[in-house]
Amino acid sequence: MIVETLEVGPFMENTFVVGCEETKEAVVIDPGAEPERILAAIDKRGLNVSRIINTHAHIDHIGAVQAIRVAKGAKFLLHETEAPFVEGYERQCQFFGVRFGDKPEIDGFLKDGDIIEVGNLKATVIFTPGHSPGGLCFDFGERVFAGDTLFNGSIGRTDLPGGSQQLLLDNIKNKLLTLPPQTVVYCGHGPATTIGHEKAHNPFLTGGFSFF
Repeated sequence: MIVETLEVGPFMENTFVVGCEETKEAVVIDPGAEPERILAAIDKRGLNVSRIINTHAHIDHIGAVQAIRVAKGAKFLLHETEAPFVEGYERQCQFFGVRFGDKPEIDGFLKDGDIIEVGNLKATVIFTPGHSPGGLCFDFGERVFAGDTLFNGSIGRTDLPGGSQQLLLDNIKNKLLTLPPQTVVYCGHGPATTIGHEKAHNPFLTGGFSFF
């Protein structure tokens, strides 16, 4: 399994290129900014990208989608409840005072339990709203791409529209912490971690953090 991590843009967002070593089929997860760097990483490995799959549609995760979509003829897929964020791309740009690229065009939707085939690899879609209404994680077996649901030592913010702290915590505990402890978690920001480490040490999940 090929996993290329690129930290992009001023929000230091993690974009992932995930590919099958045997077939060279690949997907791009959460292309947030700097499409030239992402495209160069794809081409350097000789990968064929047919889909862009997003954990959610906040601006720092979708800014490079359209450029890659056009360059590779790739379909852009995410949960349908994230569509308003895509449609409101210009408002997001104005709110945060940044612009990373053109507004993406959505080609289809993903839902809980869907199976995404990437060459000989398979990923299960896990619906984990809380950070955003249509948050998704992609479970490739020994590796899960969690977007802004779960971080190394923290969790995603819940103060943006559609966020819910309790819903986020419930989904982390009931859908992610049930994965094998050795599962590597690739986060939307910051370093990777494991399910076992977060279950044992994440203060939001162990009771070590007091909510206001």
